Amino acid sequence: MVPIADRLLAGRPYPFGATWDGLGVNFAVFSAHAHKIELCVFDASGRKEVARLALPECTDEVWHGYLPDARPGLMYGYRAHGPYEPRHGHRFNPHKLLLDPYAKRIAGEVRWTDALFGYRVGSPRGDLSFDRRDSAAAMPRAIVTVDDMFSWENDKRPDIPWAQSVIYEMHVRGATIRHPDIVVPDRGTFSALADPRFIDHLHTLGVTAVELLPVQAFLQDRFLAEKGLRNFWGYNTLCFFAPEPRYLADGSLMSLQIAIRRLHAAGIEVILDVVYNHTCEAGEAGPTLSLRGLDHASYYRLQPDNPRQLVNDTGCGNTLNLPHPRVLQMVMDSLRYWATMFHVDGFRFDLGANLGREASGFDPGSGFFDALRQDPVLSRLKLISEPWDVGPGGYQLGNHPSGFAEWNDKFRDCVRRFWRGDEGQRPELAARLLGSGDIFEHHGRRPWASINFVTAHDGFTLQDAVSYSQKHNEANAEDSRDGQNENFSANWGVEGPSDDPAIIDVRERIKRAMLATLLFSHGTPMLLAGDEIGRTQHGNNNAYCQDNETTWTDWDAARLRRNQAMMRFTARLLELRRSHPSLRSDRFLHGRVELLPGLRDVGWFDVDGGPMPDEAWNQPQDHTLALRRACRVARSGIDATLLLLNAGAARQNFKLPAPALPWVTLLDSAAIERASRDAVHDVVRVEARSIVLLAAHIDGKAL
Repeated sequence: MVPIADRLLAGRPYPFGATWDGLGVNFAVFSAHAHKIELCVFDASGRKEVARLALPECTDEVWHGYLPDARPGLMYGYRAHGPYEPRHGHRFNPHKLLLDPYAKRIAGEVRWTDALFGYRVGSPRGDLSFDRRDSAAAMPRAIVTVDDMFSWENDKRPDIPWAQSVIYEMHVRGATIRHPDIVVPDRGTFSALADPRFIDHLHTLGVTAVELLPVQAFLQDRFLAEKGLRNFWGYNTLCFFAPEPRYLADGSLMSLQIAIRRLHAAGIEVILDVVYNHTCEAGEAGPTLSLRGLDHASYYRLQPDNPRQLVNDTGCGNTLNLPHPRVLQMVMDSLRYWATMFHVDGFRFDLGANLGREASGFDPGSGFFDALRQDPVLSRLKLISEPWDVGPGGYQLGNHPSGFAEWNDKFRDCVRRFWRGDEGQRPELAARLLGSGDIFEHHGRRPWASINFVTAHDGFTLQDAVSYSQKHNEANAEDSRDGQNENFSANWGVEGPSDDPAIIDVRERIKRAMLATLLFSHGTPMLLAGDEIGRTQHGNNNAYCQDNETTWTDWDAARLRRNQAMMRFTARLLELRRSHPSLRSDRFLHGRVELLPGLRDVGWFDVDGGPMPDEAWNQPQDHTLALRRACRVARSGIDATLLLLNAGAARQNFKLPAPALPWVTLLDSAAIERASRDAVHDVVRVEARSIVLLAAHIDGKAL
């Protein structure tokens, strides 16, 4: 190891973090209220502190210093001196080693001990007490890295148009840890995403993007560790710049870069699920790991009338103070880093409504939204929000600014209820099938703004949605207090697995019908990884802490006949969506455009083939619906599709609406192995709990 200087040079206040210039390393960190910040340098093992040097300069509340001859690979941390006055929002404690918020790579994990807390755990004075134990032995180290080692050569973002996008939500570890064709060292890591056999699965399915659950370094929570559980999902970020170390098969950042490079070469985009609404330091009684120790009062939102307590609009104990310019800068720097260093194609913002909160509440013109929309790099990427949090006025579906797509939970609930056979679902389902214009058609927004899904990581899998009427979260050891109680699910006769052929048949029918509804709706469809091969979580609808067979995709189950059939069926749905632009319109339709006499761009019909009467929409016991859509296809004519839905328990005949078109059957979810392209003329029989898709093409020369 190169000898460490006995003091730092002045260095520069920018860029933040640790920056190597070939001659040494510049360190810069923000703190508005610290009196002194020290850089702690460790030996190559990370165990022994070899130097503790004060950052010599503070410019515009940025502390900085330069360490000559330091090189990439150097391990370091910070200690911050300042007031320990919880009643005023200050929680400085120099006995606690702090992780650099801008660390690009970290070594080691948090090892739980009471020394990690700034106060004496168990003290009668609670967080007003002060703990003098050194936390360094229990803390990970930041590692100095070099950003520009990887050559992207001719990497080109796929830039899939929104209207053609199909998202595959997946967990890096959960989706690959049991994949038999991937070598063991790569399973559960970024390297598995680069494996040609995994990419082949994505190609066979036909998705255009993978959306990865959090891959930024996250904390293994103490309460989970004490119960023998783990933070599997990763929604408790420790560092906004560093990838989760467990996902780096060889410890190198290149493994993620290689994975994204290969996915791009295969035409598949990569979207990251990111958590900027809170950090892993929890509430005021949480540990001191990074931001809390550097400047608690600046990085977090405090209760105005009691700064000792934190605003908890996230339900996770703390809320990042995004209106603060330096905190906003940190988030924007993080997003740009992932976009430029790793070439990611978009972001899904966890509790996105929280990021739009100003002092007055949610604001579509918040500083964060404005900064993101004007950014020359980030504004061109796919931006998706989870449009809610748990604070006042926290449900903001449809209220985000243009340029954003939003998770549409109303789509999920309506589709599940319709196919469960609930009454009175036809009017809402009609809106959901056409991109939820009642929610999103304003400010120039398009149907793609609706991220449609019937399952996601949070909730039941598709198999469980037809196998369980109640959640079964006993393994989480929270006395079933976690997870949603209402899932709009049904078990169709038996709670859990069944070998009854009749029950299996109806479950498979409902699964196929829900997937067909999803993929034949306007908007952006999102599939949950493993649904195509029958993945189950055994009724657990909040498996955030289950890093085991509960959440790992069972690739052996893909060999079961019914799961192979489901895989082929799902791929067929995606093929049809690609082939027929009327199934994925990029405009909201209102039936005002007449393409041929009697053929408008959209029309609703009853089973008798006539236009749906106003009074029929409100017949609560009717479980059928017919939707015809049509659009012009450049130079080739008109593409028309007719979707016939029957959620009832009995077969139903649908008379085809006028005008007569050369209809052919492309898909019948009740007979998935039957050959397609059957010509039809007057009446179509739709089996119970099934969907039939018809299509007609009118050649441009005949117009």
